[in-house]
Amino acid sequence: MSDVMSASDLRALAEQSNAWPFEQARQIVARLKKTPKDEVLFETGYGPSGLPHIGTFGEVARTTMVRHAFRVLTEDRIKTRLLAFSDDMDGLRKVPDNVPNKELLAQDLGKPLTKVRDPFGTHPSFGEHNNARLRAFLDTFGFDYEFASSTAYYTSGRFDATLLKMLENIDKVMAIMLPSLREERAASYSPFLPICPRTGVVLQVPVVAHDAKAGTISYDDPETGEQVTVPVTGGHCKLQWKPDWAMRWTALCVDYEMAGKDLIDSVKLSGKICSALGGTPPEGFNYELFLDDKGQKISKSKGNGITIDEWLRYASPESLSLFMYREPKAAKRLHFDVIPRNVDDYQQFLDGYPRQDARQQLANPVWHIHAGRPPAADMPVTFQLLLTLVSSSNAENTETLWGFIGRYRPGVTPQTHPKLDALVGYAINYYRDFVAPTKQFREPTESESAALQDLRDALSQLPADVSAEDIQNAVYEIGRREPFLNHKKLAKDGRPGVSLDWFNMLYQVLLGQEKGPRFGSFVAVYGVQNAIAMIDGALARAG
Repeated sequence: MSDVMSASDLRALAEQSNAWPFEQARQIVARLKKTPKDEVLFETGYGPSGLPHIGTFGEVARTTMVRHAFRVLTEDRIKTRLLAFSDDMDGLRKVPDNVPNKELLAQDLGKPLTKVRDPFGTHPSFGEHNNARLRAFLDTFGFDYEFASSTAYYTSGRFDATLLKMLENIDKVMAIMLPSLREERAASYSPFLPICPRTGVVLQVPVVAHDAKAGTISYDDPETGEQVTVPVTGGHCKLQWKPDWAMRWTALCVDYEMAGKDLIDSVKLSGKICSALGGTPPEGFNYELFLDDKGQKISKSKGNGITIDEWLRYASPESLSLFMYREPKAAKRLHFDVIPRNVDDYQQFLDGYPRQDARQQLANPVWHIHAGRPPAADMPVTFQLLLTLVSSSNAENTETLWGFIGRYRPGVTPQTHPKLDALVGYAINYYRDFVAPTKQFREPTESESAALQDLRDALSQLPADVSAEDIQNAVYEIGRREPFLNHKKLAKDGRPGVSLDWFNMLYQVLLGQEKGPRFGSFVAVYGVQNAIAMIDGALARAG
C-alpha cells in the first residue's frame, strides 16, 4: 500500500488510525510541536542479570512499531534512532536459577555485571555474555537499533556532565526519592552507589559527605571503617536505578520509552528527577506483564517463561511479533500453548491484507510487523493442520509430511514454499515436545460408535478427487443426527446446526487430542482411505 500511496495521503490516514502504534506516535508528534528537534531518540532497557527473555524482545518490537508509525506521521522528515540500553553496570544481587556454574557467580556477588565472570565461559563477563545474546537475537529479527552499554557510557565519561548535575541537585533528588522509601532504607539512602576501589563491589552505603565543586562523595568502608572519597564521574560510581533512569533520559535526551505496568511508580519518580535535572521525561506507556502458565509474572532469574530460543524452535519470528502487537495493555499468558494460535492467526492476517482498503490495512497487525510492507501470503496449510497430520500419522519426519502436502497441493514443494518447509519443522518439534507426551485416546460410547460407523460409510462413498469442502459437508451431515444435533444453532442454509460435542468427539477419539483443525481439510490432506482406517482402528478399540 505505502509504495503506491503518496506519503501525505498515508500520513492523513495514519492520523485517524486507532492502531495503538499510531496513538503512541501522535504523542511524540505533539511533543515536538512544543520542543522542536532534528532527531528523535527511542530507547529500550535491558537488565542483563539474567538471560534475555521474550519480554525484552517485546519492548524492542513494540518500540520499533511506534518508531515506524512516527516516521509515517512525519513523512520520514525527522531522523530517528533506537537505542537498546543495557544496565550492565548494575551489581549482581543474586545468582540466577537457570545458569551453569552457579558457584562461580556466587563468588562475584555485588560486582558490576561486566565484572562478574561468565558461567558459560564464552565471554569476558556475565554481562557481556547476556549482551551478546540480546544482540544476536535482535539481529536475527533485523531490528534497526544501536546497542549501548551502561558500563561503557559511565567509564567513558559520556554521563559525567549529568552525573555532576545530579550531585549539584542531590537535595532535590533526595526530596523526590525519600517519601517513596521505607523508613529504614531512607535513613541510609543515597542516589550514588560508589564502586569499592578495594573489592570492585557496588556498595549500598550511606554517603557521609559530598562535594559538588570537587565532584566527589565520601563514605565509610563497611569492612575497614576507613573513610573513602571517590569521584562520581569516570565509572567510579553508578546511580541507584530510578535516578539512573532519570539521568539517562536527561543526558541522552530520550524522547520515547515504554515500561512494564509494574514500573508505573518508578516512571513517575524518574520523571520528576529528570525534570529536576532540567530534562524532559520521555513519552511512553506502561504495558501489561507477561504471565507464565500459573499466572505468575515472568522472571529472568527464575526462567519461568518461554525463552527466545524456545519460541523460535516452535514457530516463526513473525508469529512472535504478532503476539507482541496484540493488546499490549492487557496481561497475557506467555506459555507454549499460545504458539499455534499466533502462527495461524498471523497467516490469516497476512492472507486478508490484500482484500482490505487502506484504512483497514493500517489496523492490520501485519502492516506494523512488516513496517508497512507485508509480504504476499502463500501458506497452503495451517500450523494446526500440520500438527494434526503429525499426530495422526506419527510422521515425525519432514519427508512423510511433505508426501501428504504434495498430494493435497500438487506442485507445492519445499523448494517452491520454503516458509511452509520451515513450518513443517516447527510442527514436528512442537508435536514431539508438547503433543505426544499428552496424547490420550478415549473410547467412543455406543452412540458415538454408531455415528463413527455412519461417517466411515459416508467417506467410503466419496469420489477419489473429492474436495475438502465436500468432505466437510459429509462430516456436517453425520453430525446433524442425534445425539449431536443442535436445534438452537442454525447453519447458514437454515438447517439445524451441529453441536461442538461432535467435533470434540472426533478429535478425542480419532486423534487423541482436545482440539484440531477443520476436519474436512484434515481428511483431504491425510487421505480419505487413511481417515477410514483411523475410524476402523477407533471402532476396533471400542470392541
